[in-house]
Amino acid sequence: MIPFDFVYCRPGTLMEAYEAYTLLRMEGKEPVYYAGGSETITMCRAGSIKPAAVIDIKRIPECTLFAAGDEGLHIGAACTLNQIKESKLFPLLGLCCGRIADHTNQCRITLGGNLCGTIIYRETSLPLLLSEARISLFGGGGMRTVPFQKVFHGRMRLEPGEFVVQVHVPGWALKAPWFHVKHTANEKIDYPVVTAAALWKDGILRIAFSGVCSHPFRSLKMEEVLNDCSKPVSDRVEAAARLLPEEPYSDAEASGEYRLFVLKNVLQELLEDWANGKI
Repeated sequence: MIPFDFVYCRPGTLMEAYEAYTLLRMEGKEPVYYAGGSETITMCRAGSIKPAAVIDIKRIPECTLFAAGDEGLHIGAACTLNQIKESKLFPLLGLCCGRIADHTNQCRITLGGNLCGTIIYRETSLPLLLSEARISLFGGGGMRTVPFQKVFHGRMRLEPGEFVVQVHVPGWALKAPWFHVKHTANEKIDYPVVTAAALWKDGILRIAFSGVCSHPFRSLKMEEVLNDCSKPVSDRVEAAARLLPEEPYSDAEASGEYRLFVLKNVLQELLEDWANGKI
């Protein structure tokens, strides 16, 4: 039960959603868009947030689209993690989805909700950063489609009133060689100490991380070092670990020192498997 009153809107079109946002703002309310709602409901129940209004986008057809074609895969913001996982159309993204929360919550959490939520790990962003995905957003200027990495820098950077409509993954990424590992402190469904996701394009390693730092990231500098096969694996691992975008993250789950230790082990295993033709 949510212990306060709020306005609930359920628009049927993209424009209706944005118009509802604009009207509610004019009335002095601070609306939030609602795709899956698991995080919003939990935080409302805990009293962490008290939105005066929510705008549910699950009835908007563009936000629930899930379609594959010759050019790639199109995933609506309101598609659930379980839907993505069960489709098996993008194995790396499906595996990331399948390691977030438990099955019950995977049927509620949406792609848009995971990308835009306040929980720092946002693990669904990793395959999108690696695959040259594009993202469609709707706001005051109508629809715009841009490279995912242009609007995701640790978290989504959207214009006021803008919301995620769809993500578009190019066809090559759906069939590319991949690697994924998630280490947690306790349970399989716990928050990550280190999650690493990798894709290979034209024999070149691309890799992104969550849990290591205070935000998910892909580092081209780290990739350059890791792809330098003229150097021993151990040297590449140590050099890459020195190129983190910030100090390793410390919290109740794990210290920064431990996260760094796990990261090095993950990179060692990855590079050795790659060298031995296991990937």
